[in-house]
Amino acid sequence: MLADELDYVLGVDTHRDEHVMAVVTAPAGAVVAGAAAPANAHGYRELLRLAEQHAPGRRAWAIEGTGSHGAGLSRYLHARAESVLEVSRIAHSERRLRGKDDALDAARTAPAALASDTLALPRRGERREALRLLLVARRSAIDVRREALTQLRAVIVTAPELLRQELCQLPEGKLLDRCSRFRRTNSAGADELATRIVLRSLARRVRTATVEADELEREILAHVHALAPTLLDEPGVGPIVAAQLIVAWSHHGRPRSEACFARLAGVAPVPASSGQTTRHRLSRGGDRQLNRAPHTIVLHRRQHDPATRDYIARRIAEGKNRRDATRLLKRHLARHLYRLLQQQEPIMA
Repeated sequence: MLADELDYVLGVDTHRDEHVMAVVTAPAGAVVAGAAAPANAHGYRELLRLAEQHAPGRRAWAIEGTGSHGAGLSRYLHARAESVLEVSRIAHSERRLRGKDDALDAARTAPAALASDTLALPRRGERREALRLLLVARRSAIDVRREALTQLRAVIVTAPELLRQELCQLPEGKLLDRCSRFRRTNSAGADELATRIVLRSLARRVRTATVEADELEREILAHVHALAPTLLDEPGVGPIVAAQLIVAWSHHGRPRSEACFARLAGVAPVPASSGQTTRHRLSRGGDRQLNRAPHTIVLHRRQHDPATRDYIARRIAEGKNRRDATRLLKRHLARHLYRLLQQQEPIMA
């Protein structure tokens, strides 16, 4: 139990401009001190000074939002050999029942850390952070491309008849080429001229977003090769999936076990039995971006990997339905991926 290993837990509720800390005794959960400090280097020093004053001995920091507003504080404490734990946001139901302010949230964070069985260390490492940022930018470019392409096709549906007839049968590549070359013409009516201008704008936006996404993917691939190249040898694991696995796993010791990694990935089995029905379902918690990784891998392997198709067929023959067979496959996959990540050299640069 975490409470048996510590004397104090320092709960921190993080915000953009200010962090609020509560010092809580580990066994009893009593609040012995509290403070607020600005979210900058001076404030971090002040919080650490207060921790040394009010929480001598064995202590750990339980910080909300280590991937957002609490990232700077987490890095500062880690550089000074402080023990930092990543804690999920307090549930809205808890706040509705017992009220909410920053001091209360900070005080609740520490008991939540003591009671949780899914604690993880905050993500860290410069390459890992680089991957996270590249993934965010690429995801944005892909969203822009998808939305622009959807809008382009919607405009074609209502375009003037001759223009619609010309464009509706073209494949995507030729469609973008044709639309990006549209020019103003005095012979076109007002509606056709506007349609041509909009199609040209959308086609060029799709092209720009595609070039941007491809450039970011090349950068992502370079980092993946440096951090965990063996992931790319796995069927269904490309640069984007591998990068998301690395970002979520982060470093040795963050997920304490493969079971913790499975829970983080949202593929841990959860009992869902009722009456004479005995079954499990997948956990719906964890990192939703990480959850996409095993799902994407399984989709690929179901189509292209004979061993995966044989596994699902065998499970169905044993009485499982296709959904349960896929759940078992995702759980097995999480175990395998965790072990692959654990075998990587501990690169922090």
